[in-house]
Amino acid sequence: MIKVNQLNKEFESRVRLGIMSVLMVNDWVDFTEMKGLLDVTDGNLASHSTALEKAGYIEIKKEFVGKKPKTSYRVTNSGRQAFSEHLNALEKLLGR
Repeated sequence: MIKVNQLNKEFESRVRLGIMSVLMVNDWVDFTEMKGLLDVTDGNLASHSTALEKAGYIEIKKEFVGKKPKTSYRVTNSGRQAFSEHLNALEKLLGR
């Protein structure tokens, strides 16, 4: 039997869950697209993505396209594994 404390605390937030869900099915996603998909503010997306980056779950790439800054995200291998384990734990918790 699985316990709630076996879920990954890094994915408790709606925004972090959304970021990971988007990145699990896409290669690179840019800031503007992610912000629109999740319907969050710039600061909210920036703080949650930074936390996921610090945990090693996503990679953040910052570059310039012309003179405009562009930030993009992708899931890391450890992020993919951790999120899959989190989803499996949720399914077991729900009895599936």
